[in-house]
Amino acid sequence: MIKDMLENKRTVSFEIFPPKKDGEFKAVFEVLDALGRLSPDFVSVTYGAGGSRSGKTIEIASYIQNTLGIDAIAHMTCVGSTKDALLSVTQALREKDVTHILALRGDRPRDMSDEQFASRAFAHASDMMDFLRENTDLCMGGACYPEKHFESFSMESDLNNLKKKQDAGAKYFISQMFFDNDYYYSFLEKAGKKGITAPICAGIMPITSAKQLGTTITLSGSSIPKALSDLVAAYGDSSEDMRKAGIDYAIRQILDLRENGVNGIHIYTMNKAKMAAEIMAAL
Repeated sequence: MIKDMLENKRTVSFEIFPPKKDGEFKAVFEVLDALGRLSPDFVSVTYGAGGSRSGKTIEIASYIQNTLGIDAIAHMTCVGSTKDALLSVTQALREKDVTHILALRGDRPRDMSDEQFASRAFAHASDMMDFLRENTDLCMGGACYPEKHFESFSMESDLNNLKKKQDAGAKYFISQMFFDNDYYYSFLEKAGKKGITAPICAGIMPITSAKQLGTTITLSGSSIPKALSDLVAAYGDSSEDMRKAGIDYAIRQILDLRENGVNGIHIYTMNKAKMAAEIMAAL
């Protein structure tokens, strides 16, 4: 189980996503083959808003699990899903021998009305976890936020919600990206005081372009330390220099985390196998 892996050894894992365009879907398997040669401990696969591309997630997770022989985690969101739809996805995963999921609320689909959003089957990821714990035997993980979820009133309320996820069956957590390790260390301390004992994997996003940094801030709400903003200011006009500098920043983050006893590193690869290979070579 991934929980045991995270508790007992140093791990490096990857996240990939199904391409939005069907014409690009075939290429993701070439990326997976390249990532597989790097021997990650597991690979997670994201899920479209409202489960819009759940079939693609299942297909990719199956390839990771059964063809590459690497543990796969299939993301599963509940914001636009009915109970029956969720059970249909879990059955499909089971048929492919994919037994790990990352249970998430997910982003609200753009075409979801206020009425639909207010009457959704599951208000929070912990609600979905309760349901899945009672109706499946899947091993569940959850998300956590070193700088708190942007919708939470405070870090205290966010930690209370994280405890609810653990109580609902989450065996491990994967963190939102962060760029200042001090936030992560502080978060671990606070989580421990809340009685959160599940292992917490550190999510690392290499920033390889100035544009990516702006998009990342918008989507994640993560703080940008001066060292990273200075790096963008110095190298942002040169795509290759920025790529190298961003990868080096991520490597230094990971090395510092390891030196401070963090076992689990989860790299948001953005489907860039070459970037992942450079990081693994440096580690």
